[in-house]
Amino acid sequence: MGDKDILKSDDIAEMGLADWRALQSKLHARFRTGDFATGLRLVDAIGAVAEEMNHHPDIDLRYTHVHITLISHDVGGKTARDVRLARRISELAAEVGAVAEPGGLTLIEPGLDTWDAEEVLPFWQAVFGTPDNDKGEVIDPLAFTPTIWFQETDRHGTPRQRWHFDVWVAPDEAESRIAAAVAAGGSIVDDAEAPSFTVLADPQGNRVCICTHHGR
Repeated sequence: MGDKDILKSDDIAEMGLADWRALQSKLHARFRTGDFATGLRLVDAIGAVAEEMNHHPDIDLRYTHVHITLISHDVGGKTARDVRLARRISELAAEVGAVAEPGGLTLIEPGLDTWDAEEVLPFWQAVFGTPDNDKGEVIDPLAFTPTIWFQETDRHGTPRQRWHFDVWVAPDEAESRIAAAVAAGGSIVDDAEAPSFTVLADPQGNRVCICTHHGR
């Protein structure tokens, strides 16, 4: 395969990138650095290698973590270039003592049921722009995924649901996520396509899909 050939996530899973997870069209990794100075050293080292390889990742530097995503923008997917850079970044992380934490990597895609996507698309493109949080909300402590808030309402039967979340995780994470959701009062609605996706419902019938790259 050449450097412009898009790799399937199933193929990448066999390449031994233990620190990385393929979620949708990108490779993701999160390294615990422990402090900001170590994170800066790691980012600086990644920057030098990225320039050398002429292939540049997206980097999110936090106080105790560095989150990195890789994609070959010119082809809109994951390629051998991303795999090579991922391996180098893992080496650089090990050199500064950063620890990979792939288990919590999550990609969320809100989905809206609609009978005419072209009609509503301009509206959502216009209003999507800024979101804060507080107790009583679903909060990612590292702020990489959207906060979910709850609006009080009267008890009612299961409505027709138009919004749902596709929650993308690595295949080795899916089973534990589903088990935790069921233990928290949820239920499995449909697992016929598992592990590609499993439909769950919360105790009030609101649905969500746990998705992986298997079989896609």
